[in-house]
Amino acid sequence: MMKKITLATLIAVCTLPAFAQQSGGFSGPSAQEQPTQAATPQGGFTGTTALSTVKDVQTMQDDQWVMLEGFIDQRIDHDKYIFRDNTGTLNVEIDGKRWQGQSVSPKDKIRIEGKIDKDWNSVEVDVKSVSVIK
Repeated sequence: MMKKITLATLIAVCTLPAFAQQSGGFSGPSAQEQPTQAATPQGGFTGTTALSTVKDVQTMQDDQWVMLEGFIDQRIDHDKYIFRDNTGTLNVEIDGKRWQGQSVSPKDKIRIEGKIDKDWNSVEVDVKSVSVIK
C-alpha cells in the first residue's frame, strides 16, 4: 500500500509542470485564443543575422534563415498571422511556444527570426523566435 501511495505522489509531482501555463501571444484582430506553453525558454545562438525585408523574402531560397522587423496585422488561423513591414505583407507561422509569454498587438513592433517556407504557389516564414522591440 505504501508503494502505491509513493508512486502516485511521484507521478503527481512529475506531471504538475506539464499543466503550468504562461500566457502571451497576439492580441489584435481575429485573436480568439491565447497560445500557451509548458516548456521553459532555452538559450541558443547569439550571433548576428542580417535584417531582411518582406520584399527580400520573396526572392530568397526555401529554408533560408531570415530576421524581419515589423508588425503583426492580424491572426488568420490557429498559428498563422499576417506580418507587415515597410515593403509589404507576408504570412508567418508562429507556434504558441514561440511567444514565450509575450503579448503582442498590431501596434507593437517586433523582430521575428525563422526559416522561409516556399511552396509552388506561396511563401511564408516559419517563425522560431519572436521579440518585442521597445
